[in-house]
Amino acid sequence: MNTIEVKIYYEDTDCGNVVYYANYLKYMERGRTEYLAQRGFKVSELAKQGTIFVVARVEIDYRSSARLGETIVVKTSVSEMTRTSILFSATMTDKETGRLIAESTARLVCVDANGKIKRVPPEIQERTM
Repeated sequence: MNTIEVKIYYEDTDCGNVVYYANYLKYMERGRTEYLAQRGFKVSELAKQGTIFVVARVEIDYRSSARLGETIVVKTSVSEMTRTSILFSATMTDKETGRLIAESTARLVCVDANGKIKRVPPEIQERTM
């Protein structure tokens, strides 16, 4: 599991000072990027080597709203891996109260530089599960 914190700024919110729903996708992406980085994989380096992960499916259950000024904790883990994809799971909670904000999964498919599906490299399989 990997944990990051995200402070909510005005730019993240709508006119009611509530985080705009699509911004949670950005927070999930940050969590996945850091998850891989913590295991020695830079997304930019993987891409240069011909390994790119593209989002094939995302599910989010919104439980409560994050608001301006709060800090949310994004916990990311890998819940499943196939030969060609990784299923990331994430929970987002309020740092101060522990209130559950959202739960999500994202299936990422491994492709080459031409967008053709390929196997997840063995070193990624070994270090991410």
